[in-house]
Amino acid sequence: MVGGDEFNPGNEEQDRLLAAAARSGPACVVPTAAARQGPEQAVAHATAWFKQFGLELRELPVLKRTDANSKDLAALARTGGFFYLVGGDPGLVAQVLLSSRVWSAIFEAWLDGSSLAGSSAGAMALGGHSLIRATWPNRFNRRPIDALGLVPGTAVLPHFETFGHRWVESAERELPNTILLGIDERSAAVWMNEEWRATGPGSVTVIKGSKTSRFPTGSKIMGLPAPLRMLPER
Repeated sequence: MVGGDEFNPGNEEQDRLLAAAARSGPACVVPTAAARQGPEQAVAHATAWFKQFGLELRELPVLKRTDANSKDLAALARTGGFFYLVGGDPGLVAQVLLSSRVWSAIFEAWLDGSSLAGSSAGAMALGGHSLIRATWPNRFNRRPIDALGLVPGTAVLPHFETFGHRWVESAERELPNTILLGIDERSAAVWMNEEWRATGPGSVTVIKGSKTSRFPTGSKIMGLPAPLRMLPER
């Protein structure tokens, strides 16, 4: 889970690990979060960036709910060896992918050893809740919606060192029993070898109740649940 500003210098550490862990099969960029903001640009950016790590990415074109329930796209996803959920609209990924054929196929491919990552809105969708804007024009007041639930009981606060930290007050009010995971830009919480590690130039912050713990790059992240091995029922 990456804190944003993906496909740019500073992301090399986690993206090298992600590419090295990819299994055989299509390497897919999933532009769902960017559906309203130029998905073509997100795909082009990702494709150009990952070439340096030896991956030729292709688009998994899931932009709306009908795409997410396409049997053909789900069949393609099931064969995938690498998936990257780009940033964009925090609510859109969960709204489109939740309980869909494509997400089930991605999850099953991940269980079989495929690499899976999300950045910013894509990372938010992998938690138990995504935090979307609650009021206008105040973009720091957030409310939760159900997310994909891969990392249960957790809500991701991306861009933590720039503006994500301003979400903490409303997130704690709306989700008092949820772990808040703050991830700095170009940094990541990486699940490998049955543990969470912080990578990238920034840090990862875990907030649980009154306790706040900061984990610099290279350190083991404590207090985060392991990813689920079975999709939650909705």
